[in-house]
Amino acid sequence: MQGVTGIVLAGGQGRRMGGVDKGLQLLDGRPMVAWAIARLAPQVEAIVVNANQNLEAYGAFGHAVVRDAVGGFAGPLAGLHAGLQATRTPLAVTVPCDSPFLPADLVARLRAALEARDADLAVAKTGSQPHPVFSLVRGTVLPHLERFLQSGGRKIDAWYASLKVVEVSFDDQVEAFSNINTRDELARFATKST
Repeated sequence: MQGVTGIVLAGGQGRRMGGVDKGLQLLDGRPMVAWAIARLAPQVEAIVVNANQNLEAYGAFGHAVVRDAVGGFAGPLAGLHAGLQATRTPLAVTVPCDSPFLPADLVARLRAALEARDADLAVAKTGSQPHPVFSLVRGTVLPHLERFLQSGGRKIDAWYASLKVVEVSFDDQVEAFSNINTRDELARFATKST
């Protein structure tokens, strides 16, 4: 989709998976990040991968790779911040590297809601559960995000609280937001991807 950059968040430490780089773990023979990129690429104009380790491996997927500017594995907001700094489009969408089944219409639905409500940010939701790492933001939030991070803020919901946010229901695709955090989950989802 024109005017939207996809930011794939792969900058975590993978603690629940034994400290391995989750995005590079294989699901049915392909790294999880490859699944996420394949689902996201048709929906965006460009892709940026946020990673803090194994930069060459991520670079091999053919997209720009950016590290957190904020040190210490500061979480998804630091990944969004790094991605927005590298983005040249008015909008950016974030997805995590460990959700290989993300919706094929994620960007279209988030964008429709963002524009209809003239919001700063649109976030996916299933049931009463928002999924803050699946969000579409306006590039104009970057200075606001920088100030939040510089003040020590790390929690997504605390940052959202000061923005105009619209939640977008994806109750028709609950499974699409499954994320893989452990080796057991990786083994279980391997049978679902085929």
